[in-house]
Amino acid sequence: MLEPQTIRRLHWLLWLLLAWVAAIFLRLLWLQILQHDDLLRLAQQQQQRVVEIQAARGAIFDRSGQPLAKSLAAESICVNPLKIPDAGTAADILSRVLEVDRSRLHEKIRSAVFHGSGFLWVKRKVTPQEAARVRSLKLEWVEFRPEMRRFYPHGQLAAHVVGSVGIVNREDTEEHGNAGIEASFDDDLAGQPGLARVFTDVRQNPYDSLITRKPEPGADITLTIDQNLQYDAEKALERAVHSSGAKTGSLVALNPYNGDVLAMANYPAFDPNLPPSRNEPPEARSNLAITTPFEPGSVFKTITLASALETTRLRPDTLINCGNGSINLFGRVIHDHARYSVLTMADVLAKSSNIGAIQIGLKVGDRALYHYVRNFGFGHKTGIELPGESTGMLRRVEEWTPSSIGSIAMGHEVSTTALQLALAGAVVANGGLLVKPRLVLSRQKPGGPVEQFAPQTPDRVLAPETTIQMRQMMEGVVLHGTGRQAILKGYTSGGKTGSAQIYDPRAHVYVHSYNASFLGFAPVANPQIVIAVTVNGTTGGNAGFGGPVAAPVFRQVATSALRMLDVPKDLPDGLAVLARRPVDENDLAIAGLGKPPAELSQRSVSSVTPPPVRADFPALAGESPDRRPFFTSPETEPKVPDFRGMTLRAVLQESAATGLPVEVVGTGMARNQEPPPGSVLPARGRVRVQFTR
Repeated sequence: MLEPQTIRRLHWLLWLLLAWVAAIFLRLLWLQILQHDDLLRLAQQQQQRVVEIQAARGAIFDRSGQPLAKSLAAESICVNPLKIPDAGTAADILSRVLEVDRSRLHEKIRSAVFHGSGFLWVKRKVTPQEAARVRSLKLEWVEFRPEMRRFYPHGQLAAHVVGSVGIVNREDTEEHGNAGIEASFDDDLAGQPGLARVFTDVRQNPYDSLITRKPEPGADITLTIDQNLQYDAEKALERAVHSSGAKTGSLVALNPYNGDVLAMANYPAFDPNLPPSRNEPPEARSNLAITTPFEPGSVFKTITLASALETTRLRPDTLINCGNGSINLFGRVIHDHARYSVLTMADVLAKSSNIGAIQIGLKVGDRALYHYVRNFGFGHKTGIELPGESTGMLRRVEEWTPSSIGSIAMGHEVSTTALQLALAGAVVANGGLLVKPRLVLSRQKPGGPVEQFAPQTPDRVLAPETTIQMRQMMEGVVLHGTGRQAILKGYTSGGKTGSAQIYDPRAHVYVHSYNASFLGFAPVANPQIVIAVTVNGTTGGNAGFGGPVAAPVFRQVATSALRMLDVPKDLPDGLAVLARRPVDENDLAIAGLGKPPAELSQRSVSSVTPPPVRADFPALAGESPDRRPFFTSPETEPKVPDFRGMTLRAVLQESAATGLPVEVVGTGMARNQEPPPGSVLPARGRVRVQFTR
């Protein structure tokens, strides 16, 4: 029998064991039940992590299904700065292998360690060779992460349209579209990223993973661009810029009936596969065709003459007084590039007479001209599916000076983009409709149906009969005017050249450097392609004008387009020899007609209620109250010519040329007139001519 003291010791030992068991039980209860969630989270942070799986970015195709942009698998290299034994050594190793800046990498590693960050990108989307070199080093603190790399298989081709991707701001870890279609349709192309749980060992090396949410690839986008025509357009534009000593250039080729943009070229260009470099021209990544407006010069005379056909009784064979190359416009004497006395309206366009265009603009009137310029699409955005589009510049009528009507009539005091110019040309080519530009044909999500982008409803600008007359006159520009270098082999063509002096905002003057342009279409009877070309900053006198610089670009691109579109020829090939005949290609729009556009008010354009120009297309309505008569000469008051001894036809031609109204009495030869020859014709007066046999 045990002694009582021994029993007490056993009891104390038993209670001690029970207390120890109870403490363990309570501790287990605390850890396994009460702290379960927190401890599980901490364990998962040590043993596994959730990473985002980048979704494959949707592809961009041209209209024939050829890829212009696609995504490829790639690897990116990152490090855990907290595990790097020595920041300087790590920077030395990685900078040599990956060809990154050593000092910048060293500073980034030190900054991450200072802030306690366990993650740092070293270089993203490395080449397979770079990844292999880093793997061979077997560095424990280096990690490889799978990503998608954007690849543009044709390099510079259509780069301004397609755009590029990159880090938009410093807070982003994912790349987004930063230009072109890549930016406009970034949400559609990007898709939805997935999630994966990655399991790691004690050294944080991954050994397994589990996808918790699959990534959803982005939608594919199909453009209206034809890559073959785009290539020809870019090469032709590049040659023109180099040969003329110009700085930049842009070109837009489109279908005049539905607004499909078949080519949009710019020079200089860039390769979206490469990051921007210091040697890259500042304009290289700007889509000049939509972002950079310019004064169009004589190309704009097509708008002036079309407005006159709609609002006045002027017709292509109407004689226009060109003042022997000089006119006094509200106290400002203006000189033409040639001493034309009288030209038909058609020849005003063909020979690009500035004074003839001014005379026609005066007949149209301020408000009517403004109304038609607005309706042609100038002064507001076209709505194309690209970022950064400019509205151009068109001031309200209330901001015009007295001589602004002359400036705008020949393409100054107004600015336009190449796209706006091409759409204006489409109005003439398609029978009078202003179409909306279309750059995207369709969009298709993975596994889903193809979503077509239908053309938008166009707006009527001109009557069909007006466009027929305009096509014929623009064909005359090519056949016997300033656009002879736009003659096509086997096809009829029409167009208008333009040369505008460039304004120097520093010196506040216009300089002898030009915007050389050409707007054209083919074939004339049923146009299938409209092309607007502008080459900016040309020099060298006549060699820098629109005819010798921009018209050949139109010829080359139009020839390619008509062949690719399989358009039947409407002329024998032999007629192309007409292009060899010499012709005056000077179409320079003299700029000194008022304040330069940079010094004019550029307040936002507002709509102005136009006068009742036409009640309907077939018939003319009343004369516009702001319409002005022809200016006959630099003199302030017109003198009555001597009509005596002239035939009726000769009298009417002289009347049309001088702008003096004539009242005809009788038939035969002119015998008498009132007022007499040499006298001053009173305001609103008429010359009464008596004819007898």
